[in-house]
This record gives sequence, structure tokens and C-alpha cells, in this order.
Amino acid sequence: MRTYAGHSSAAASNELYRRNLAKGQTGLSVAFDLPTQTGYDPDHQLSRGEVGKVGVPVSHIGDMRRLFDGIPLAEANTSMTINAPAMWLLALYVSVAREQAEAEGRDVDEVLAKLAGTTQNDIIKEYLSRGTYIFPPGPSLRLITDMIAWTVHHVPKWNPINICSYHLQEAGATPTQEVAYALCTAIAVLDAVRDSGQVDQADMAKVVARISFFVNAGVRFVEEMSKMRAFTALWDEITRDRYGVTDPKARRLRYGVQVNSLGLTEAQPENNVQRIVLEMLAVSLSRGARARAIQLPAWNEALGLPRPWDQQWALRMQQVLAFETDLLEYEDIFDGSHVIQAKVDEIMSGAREEIARVQDLGGAVAAVESGYMKSQLVASLAEYRRGMENGERILVGVNKFDTTEPSPLQAEGAKAIETIDPAVEKAAVSAIEEWRTQRDSDAVERALATLKERAGTTENLFEATVDCARAGVTTGEWSGALREVFGEYRAPTGVSAAPGGGGDPQIERVRELVRATEAELGERLRILVGKPGLDGHSNGAEQVAVRARDVGFEVVYQGIRLTPEQIVAAAVQEGVHVVGLSVLSGSHLEVVPHVVDGLRAAGAGDVPVIVGGIIPPDDAALLTERGIARVFTPKDYELTDIMAGIVALVRERNGLS
Repeated sequence: MRTYAGHSSAAASNELYRRNLAKGQTGLSVAFDLPTQTGYDPDHQLSRGEVGKVGVPVSHIGDMRRLFDGIPLAEANTSMTINAPAMWLLALYVSVAREQAEAEGRDVDEVLAKLAGTTQNDIIKEYLSRGTYIFPPGPSLRLITDMIAWTVHHVPKWNPINICSYHLQEAGATPTQEVAYALCTAIAVLDAVRDSGQVDQADMAKVVARISFFVNAGVRFVEEMSKMRAFTALWDEITRDRYGVTDPKARRLRYGVQVNSLGLTEAQPENNVQRIVLEMLAVSLSRGARARAIQLPAWNEALGLPRPWDQQWALRMQQVLAFETDLLEYEDIFDGSHVIQAKVDEIMSGAREEIARVQDLGGAVAAVESGYMKSQLVASLAEYRRGMENGERILVGVNKFDTTEPSPLQAEGAKAIETIDPAVEKAAVSAIEEWRTQRDSDAVERALATLKERAGTTENLFEATVDCARAGVTTGEWSGALREVFGEYRAPTGVSAAPGGGGDPQIERVRELVRATEAELGERLRILVGKPGLDGHSNGAEQVAVRARDVGFEVVYQGIRLTPEQIVAAAVQEGVHVVGLSVLSGSHLEVVPHVVDGLRAAGAGDVPVIVGGIIPPDDAALLTERGIARVFTPKDYELTDIMAGIVALVRERNGLS
């Protein structure tokens, strides 16, 4: 039983973890902030506004020591949501465990053998959905392979990769696509480990037994539960037939769940409680396909960062299911159901076909590089949104039953969400500057030089990474060294390949308005869709870009992770009529005004800037005061209406009636 937690600083997060453990939480699930996830230190330009927002900043071994102060790592079970720098964070964790063992006079190898937990480490889905990748797919897969090989030999209870289909569903994946693409990722990873020569064939069963999965549970109960039964059967089949694993226990699908956070609504957020409970049941009632770990979001995550009380409520939901009901006491209650079996068979059949299609393309890595999987997800999400907009897919409190009484949970004066003090970032910047002055600079340089040298070979990089950790290297320095060797990567956006929305009368109406405006202005209407800062959740931005294209805009969309300066430069160079920014990480007050100020400085202050994201009402008012023309939040789901409003805004700014 976990809650996904961490924010502000290592010290503040340590206090939160201790409090949650005292309330009956049975494992730790560490949320890292976006600079840590993308391999930057707090004082990097791209880290501005992002430090400590969506997780805890961990910049060096000192932060890792503080994060787990008073928590014996040999007795803990720790899940770390970290991907591109997963090797680095595990090296920090292992180094702190070694220090704890040495301080207690215990055998280091014995302590390492007891370390239990998981590093997410699934880079494929980062290219497809969440966007916290750093390196190209090939080097990224090499880091994963090296890490798996090292843990199998030295930390046998650790799950070195947690193949994460969770974010694929957020990006639009159907149940069939979620199962298929997750299994394609698993095949790519296992093939790479097998072919690396670092693990004997006899030990492949150990590798398979330490592969875990992390899935998304949506609100369509029967579909989600059938998905997990299909997932379980297909994993058993693949590991037996492709990798020759004969032990049924090693072939068991070991998975954890986060129920669908992006399915939570800003409108009538109290409805999220019943959504969370139903989604939890979908992955716990079928005993043969039951999750091994569940973490639940809080009811108010669509509003902002949950408070400790909100996280406690989420934990109590699991405890009521586990300790008050009898739902976990029986054999699988769905065995023999012809309805369930038919749905399972349908998902398995579709997943087999999609897996074969991806393998024909050259596997998961090739399907990422070609843009195939990304375009499929963008298309699926576009179809989902169209269903919500035309009323075929009902979202209670959003597109139906939207009248409501005032909520006492959000009463005037109540602090409905947790907020991060801006002083957190300043403190982190000061702390890392001080850290650099206190360490042995020569040892740091030697460790980084060795890392870069080995990165240019086929040697395993984990021990070199541990040496960097113990020398006091920072997260940004470790990532920067490998950036020099491996390069950086920008994944395909999938927008250009998404099917159009032709035939929709509402889209045609706005398209006519665009054409009329273009005729009056004498030029094409151009919109720049931008993702400033480190927030890689690009689903919303991509759907805005697709709909803008459908109504006739020329769309400039360069993907994720841009500085305000880069966005301004592109807007001026392309001569756009409007700039649309998407921010879901909470950094809107820091990064968005920089775009407005930059446009003014560049002589383009007449170009309106709009912003969408998880933005509390008070923040929306502040952004408006700073010159933002429009603010959209998740309750504004009618994309075509938003496009009509954008055209009206352009007409207004250009003096057209």
C-alpha cells in the first residue's frame, strides 16, 4: 500500500514518508521533481520554476542520505518513479545503503542482497507519453540493460525495471494498445539483456522474475479487469515460449497500479472518490490477475498538489478494502464467466496482432523512432476526445449532470491543495552551489572522466556510476557527461500523422471562420503550441495542435522541453498570430510570464498568449494580470469551442469585427 509522494526538499519529503509509514503505509513510492527526472541540477535554466514542484529534488548523495534519514533501507520497500537517470538514482540509493551498513558494522553484500524495491526505468513510454527522456533510444536501452545485469548479480530482490503502461493509457491507448505496447517494450528489454552477453541463459529466468509492470486502471470496470487477465495470460505465454522460462512462478505477471489520475476531474472533484474506488476494485477483485501493489491518487489531484490529509484518505480506501471487506478472501470469482472470458479473448487477440505488427517494424525501438506508436496513441486520444465532446462518452459532472451544490471540501477559506513555497527553489540552488564547494573536485573530475570513457565502450556503466555517486557528482553532471557521449533526443510528436476531423459540423463552422479571417488579413493563420519548462505531459498540447490543424490553422509545434526564449524566438521567426502554452507541472507562474515579457522585448507584444493546464483560480487571475489573454483548465474540454475563441481573439487583436 503506497501513496506517490515527495515534494519541496529531501528533508520535507523524509518527514512526509515517516508520517505515512506511521499511518500504515507498507511501502514508499518516491516522486522526483522534473529537473531530477530529466537530469538537470536546480540551477539549470530549464529547472526554473520546476524545483520541488511535482516531486523531491535529489541532486547528489547528500540529498539521498537526507531523504532516507532514519529509514533502514535493508528493511524498506522503495519504489522510485525515475526513468532516464534510473541508473544514477539507484546508484545513489545503493551507496546510501552501503553507508548505513558500514555505520552499523554489517556486511555490505548482505545488506545489498536485502534491498527490495523498484526503479521504473521504462524509457520507451517516455518517448510516447510522459516526455522525461534524455538520450536516444539505443543508448537508453543500453543503460537499462547494464542496470538489469548488475542488479541480477548484486541486488537480487530489486526490480530494475517497471514497464509502465500507465502513461500509455493517459496518452490515449486502448486496453489492447496498452497491453501490446507494454509487452513490446518488455520484449525489447529482454532481447537486449539476452543478447548483451552479460547474463547467462540459465539466469534469464531470474531476469524475467524481476521484471515488473505498472499499469493504469480506468473507470470501465469490466474492460480494465479483463485487460489484466489478458495481460497475465500473454506474459506467461511470451516468457515461456520466447525465453524458455519453465518456472511458472518466475513467469507470473507482477504488477503495481496507479489508478487513472488524468481521468480525475476538476469539475465536481468529489466525484473522483467513487472513480478511484471503482478503479481500485478492477485490479484487486480478480485473484488470478491481482495487483501486488496499489497506489491511489487523491481526490483533488486535478486541482493541484494533494495535502497530507488527502493522501491519508487515499490510503484509508485501500485499508478498508483489505481489512474490512471479504473481497480478497476467495478464489478468483470471475473464473467461468463467459462475459469476462469473451472480453479477455478479444483483448488478447487484438494485442497479439499489434505485437506482431510492431515486431515486423523492427521492435519497440524502431516503432518509436518511426513515430508509429506515437501516432497511434495520438489518434486514439483524438477519438476519445471527440466522443467526450459529442456526448457519446459521458463524464459525470463535466459533459453531463454538471449542476452542483457548493462543495464543503472547497469552502471559502479552506486550503484545498498543497502549495510549494517559491523559496524552495532558491534554497535548492544555494544548497547545490554550497555542495560543489565542499566536495573533492579532483575526485569528481576523475569519476566523470572514467564514466565518459566507459560510455564509449561496451562495458557495464553501473560501477562507474556508483563511483560518481560516492565522489559527490551531481545529477546534472552525471547526465551531462553521458549527453556528451550519447547525445540528446527529440521524439516524434505524432501530430502530423493523426487523422483529421473532417465532417464534423462544429469543426467546419470554425474552419469557415478561419478562412474568412485569413481572407481579411491576407495571410494564413498561424498558432504556436509550446511546452515551456520540463513538463513532458504533452497529450493536451498534441490534441490542441491536432484540432488547430483540423480547423485550418497552420500549426507550429516543436514538442516538449523548451525555454521561454526558444518559444519567443520561434513565435517571432514564424510570424504567428497566437501563442498557446501548456503547463501541467505547476510552474505556470514562473515560466509563462517570461514568454509574455520576451514577446514584448522582441517587438511582438501584440501577439496574444494563452495558457492551459492545471491552474488554480487564484493563479489564473495572476496570469491574467501579467498579460495572459486566456487561461484554460481541464474543465474546458470543448476543443472546437476553444478554437473558435482563439480565432475571435486573433480578430480582436487585429482590429477585425
